[in-house]
Amino acid sequence: MISRRHLLRTASNGFGALALSSLLHDRAYAGQGPHHPPKAKNVIFCFMPGGVSHMDSFDPKPKLAELDGKPAVLESYVAGPKRKWLASPWKFRQYGQSGLTVSELFPHLATVADELTVVRSMKSEFPLHARANVFLHTGRNFGGFPSLGSWVNYGLGSENHNLPGYLLLNHGDNPPGGLENFSNGFLPATHQAMPVRAAGVPVDNLVPAAADLQRDKLAALRKQDERFLQATANDQAVESAIANLEMAYRMQSLAPDVLNLDAEPASVKQLYGLDAKNSHQRAYALQCLRARRLVEAGVRFVEITPPNLYGGNNGTWDQHDKLREGHETNAQVTDQAVTALIKDLRSRGMLEDTLVLWAGEFGRTPDTGNGDGRDHHPFGFTIWMAGGGAKAGLIYGATDELGNHAVENVVTVHDLHATILHLLGIDHRRLTYRFGGRDVTLPDVHGQVVPALVG
Repeated sequence: MISRRHLLRTASNGFGALALSSLLHDRAYAGQGPHHPPKAKNVIFCFMPGGVSHMDSFDPKPKLAELDGKPAVLESYVAGPKRKWLASPWKFRQYGQSGLTVSELFPHLATVADELTVVRSMKSEFPLHARANVFLHTGRNFGGFPSLGSWVNYGLGSENHNLPGYLLLNHGDNPPGGLENFSNGFLPATHQAMPVRAAGVPVDNLVPAAADLQRDKLAALRKQDERFLQATANDQAVESAIANLEMAYRMQSLAPDVLNLDAEPASVKQLYGLDAKNSHQRAYALQCLRARRLVEAGVRFVEITPPNLYGGNNGTWDQHDKLREGHETNAQVTDQAVTALIKDLRSRGMLEDTLVLWAGEFGRTPDTGNGDGRDHHPFGFTIWMAGGGAKAGLIYGATDELGNHAVENVVTVHDLHATILHLLGIDHRRLTYRFGGRDVTLPDVHGQVVPALVG
């Protein structure tokens, strides 16, 4: 005589596989569904690791020009007797009906000023790259917790069961903090990010093997899965592994076409900069155009990282020296493609329900220790959003006259997470997962929706 549990495990492909087969008929098969009417359906996160200087991009500080070269006194971990105030080496102009002030670093983004929701009063808690990156992504400063993309995918599910709900478009490397930035944490493994490289083969083994060989491999894997499922009590992990293998198989029929840009008109490729002379700019343009195609195909959350132009493990925007050279190079690589993404989404009627987020882990100091660069600065910095129900043409919050502290309408990382979830129709307090004996949320006990950022 066998138990009911044993019967359910061994019947057909096992109870987990049976349930999964049924759920896959639902386009939102993995999700709990929205808590209120959503404004956004998808997210594209343009992550800028290393720390973009806010007073050199979207938050001008004329006071620094007056104090340039004079001794600086800051209450921070980089304080020292030889530090001096540093004026921005770039000029600023106002653009659009919003009057957004943008530096000459970003001439392309300046043309979509009225699409942007600029937050000049962001505040983080950590001045170190790895901890700040993981904090920006997971709301925690240590590993083991799900990323924003994983939470979104867990909460809303996928619109296309032939593609993962969370994709990471990178360049074969990872920013400080590593894969913990994109981890599913304690959520089922189906919610982790899948990397897609810019150069070479985007995903290993994406092209199917010969039909007979493929069928034999799948049969062997199915037998192994059935035996393993019978022998373990950790059903969730096994079912996630089975789901990921089945996803990989389904991807072979769709992903190559989605990632292939041959069908895109030459005008669209030029808009993104795929004809640029700079190879890094072309690679980033490729990933931005792929991001649009992926959300168009129903991928819920796409994250794009830029090429690491300066090696090391601090993030490409980390200019402790050679500020002008580093920021100009990074802006050249990313500015056109990010702007093209906004324009392309808008022209296709997709910007209305696709939220574009542009952010780094912190800003940079208004002073310098060497006269040629800026250091890490979590106390006030700038991010922006576009589309997806964010209030277009808004300039929100402020730092003080030196750009040192966020002093008006301060927005924390937890507040940003809560607001993004709200735009997606999710109440951050109700999206929970039972772990460690408690119902865990993305912002934990912190975070409030910022109504002013919602259009």
